[in-house]
Amino acid sequence: MNQQKNIFIVLPAYNAAKTLTRTLDEIPPEFRKNIILVDDASKDNTAEIARQAGLTVFVHPKNRGYGGNQKTCYTQALTAGADVVIMLHPDHQYDAKVIPQLVKPILDGDADAVFGSRMLGGHPLEGGMPWWKYNANVLLTALANLIFRRYLTEIHSGFRAYSKKYLETVRFMENSDDFIFDTEIIAQGMMNHLTFREAPIDTRYFPEASSINLWRSIVYGLGILKVLLKFWLHRYGLLHFKQFEPNRS
Repeated sequence: MNQQKNIFIVLPAYNAAKTLTRTLDEIPPEFRKNIILVDDASKDNTAEIARQAGLTVFVHPKNRGYGGNQKTCYTQALTAGADVVIMLHPDHQYDAKVIPQLVKPILDGDADAVFGSRMLGGHPLEGGMPWWKYNANVLLTALANLIFRRYLTEIHSGFRAYSKKYLETVRFMENSDDFIFDTEIIAQGMMNHLTFREAPIDTRYFPEASSINLWRSIVYGLGILKVLLKFWLHRYGLLHFKQFEPNRS
């Protein structure tokens, strides 16, 4: 099945020079053919290391943010003919060896998107996740499940796989350029009745792994609440938000 589908891995990168090679080494060999790295104006030599590794590299001349980076990742992957797009952070926080489990439901036609879940992995705190981040994760995911009226164990993971159908259906270009992009693209899929699965993953927390601090986490949490409110208002016709409409272009 892998040979019949164009599977792309996209790496939204910022100052990932110290961890990129370790991330690439964990990608199963059969998934290394199509890897795109988008460098978001890093201050180190991330792009140079990526080119030396044989990756397709795009560089933002100015920093566009995490969401802005993903927009370029998905646009370039679709332009290159991707049928499935895996988003993997190049900071070595996620174990890329589970990519086969992440893409299988999409290849089997059982899902339009698959999210890696630290909660299904069962050891988020043992992996080093701060307790306050764990509690906020659980609370915000539970609230999202109530609003979406569907169940996920986690909505915050940065290790995901999307089908071509998913990325062509949702208006991801209208989402935020910041971290809240990850929640918006889920909300768009929920609104458009796309299907989801999850796969258990473990994560590593160490100094070189990217992670937002407490203040940015608070801002991120408030952003999630805003997305959920907009979703609820749109679903019940109280207000209209174009970003939740299907992409007909």
